[in-house]
Amino acid sequence: MSKSENRTLNAQCNCGRVQMHAVGRPIVATACYCASCRKAGALLEAIPGAAPVLNSDGSTDFVLFRKDRIDCVRGADQLREHRLTPTSKTRRVVATCCNAPMFLEFTSGHWLTLYRHRLDKDARPPLQMRVMTRDRRADVSVKNDLPSYAGHSGKSMLKLIGAWAAMAFRSPKIDYVKGELDGHGT
Repeated sequence: MSKSENRTLNAQCNCGRVQMHAVGRPIVATACYCASCRKAGALLEAIPGAAPVLNSDGSTDFVLFRKDRIDCVRGADQLREHRLTPTSKTRRVVATCCNAPMFLEFTSGHWLTLYRHRLDKDARPPLQMRVMTRDRRADVSVKNDLPSYAGHSGKSMLKLIGAWAAMAFRSPKIDYVKGELDGHGT
């Protein structure tokens, strides 16, 4: 295993009561402009004392990891989910101790999407692309410093499929989230 495949990245909430470890190289680091991420970001930021989620251009920075390479090592009892609708397959998970959004999970997927700003600042992988730019706010112009895609990129989809194949096409369950975020789930 190479040095980057054996590396452990630390993610934690603002107060440090919740800590997660991600082992190995991330699948991809991206900024998402989709309407769901913007809506959820605004809702999560509105929780009293919440940490920022959205960038000034309305995007949200994420780092995707295989589910079998990430774990909550401290504070799982503080994690609560938020779904935009009762039937949503995507849940955003918040550390209730300090209202810091920690990760997003497509529940039937094989990857876990950490909010990039939860990772230790000196170890954050650089962004590799922007996705869902067709959903960006009308006042936002996309810069040319990264590849940008109107939808999801074919390259990131291939990386996700490659990661799934490396996992023998398994989709592990995340069982350390305890329930809905009080008063904020729909």
